[in-house]
Amino acid sequence: MISAEESLQRLQEGNKRFVAGIRGNKKAHINSIPKNKDSQNPFAIILGCSDSRVPAEIVFDQGMGDLFVIRVAGNIVAPSQLGSIEFAVENFGTQLVIVLGHSCCGAVSATLDDIQHPGIQSHSNVFSIVDRIRPAVEPLLDTKLIHHEEKLLEAAIRANILASTNQLRHDSPLLETYVGKNKLKVVGAEYSIATGEVDFFDFI
Repeated sequence: MISAEESLQRLQEGNKRFVAGIRGNKKAHINSIPKNKDSQNPFAIILGCSDSRVPAEIVFDQGMGDLFVIRVAGNIVAPSQLGSIEFAVENFGTQLVIVLGHSCCGAVSATLDDIQHPGIQSHSNVFSIVDRIRPAVEPLLDTKLIHHEEKLLEAAIRANILASTNQLRHDSPLLETYVGKNKLKVVGAEYSIATGEVDFFDFI
């Protein structure tokens, strides 16, 4: 298995190709990966948002079998997501986890709306997502950002990504052990829907 540093470099280079409109040689085809049940060998784990505009394999210009992708609205860390990441780390030896948020995130925006205007939205399972995002973004409403809607959303998106990376590093004894032994790196990143660029900004 390749190192976290090399894995990160592959993702950075792939994103540069994506932004430049240059596709790699990998093709998504049924015959492009081995069919053996033991052949899965992803070099990176991506915890990303369900937003249809942010497909990780395309954003990073990777092929089938390269990435172990978990997608959920708001790129939150819930038990099922945490378990999926633990599974990949233990079974595939993958040494890099990316928490991939993105600009204009609807889940974060919905959370801010719910905090500022409680009771307006109808109750549903969406609130299980909102409730997980809320602790990360609520403190921002006590700052000057409250007067700048766009900047508030930008800061809230970053705060939510940081909250998820922190959870992955500390809420799982298994992942925390791997991080402590330098066998796993968790990195926060934000995809710009406007430019296609991924900003890797939180490295541990």
